[in-house]
Amino acid sequence: MPKIGPIKWRDLIRRLRSFGFDGPYSGGKHLYMICGDRVVTIPNPHRQEIGVDLLIRILKQANISRKEWEMGGVCN
Repeated sequence: MPKIGPIKWRDLIRRLRSFGFDGPYSGGKHLYMICGDRVVTIPNPHRQEIGVDLLIRILKQANISRKEWEMGGVCN
């Protein structure tokens, strides 16, 4: 699986779905995804890749560790 690094928006959505997240759903200024009681705010689609800093913040919000991200997984 890919290591932590810049990622395209579609790939981020695909990977979060592999962890059991549903969505993205529209709400307010940004989209969000849901897995159980966890709600993760997703940046709006744009042409550039999502940087490492933003990806790490998204993973913290999703309660996904770097190791889990690299190995893949499912929502607990």
